[in-house]
Amino acid sequence: MASTFHLVIASVGETRFDGPAVSATLPGSDGELTVLAHHEPFVTTLKAGSIIVRETAGEPRTFPVESGVLEVSENRAVVLL
Repeated sequence: MASTFHLVIASVGETRFDGPAVSATLPGSDGELTVLAHHEPFVTTLKAGSIIVRETAGEPRTFPVESGVLEVSENRAVVLL
């Protein structure tokens, strides 16, 4: 079984995703980046594009984003849109 991390994608008044993920690919302001389990802690801004979330089973899920902030720490990633 693939290692997972806890991912939250939220905007004001709405949680778009909250659960385990194998990976998340995001449009970072300096280029595309992928977060995996036990990723090194960091904070970055996001630009317009799509967030692609891969869960343990099923097809990847896609979430459109105009801008936002990503924080990764302690095997958890939080995206605020």
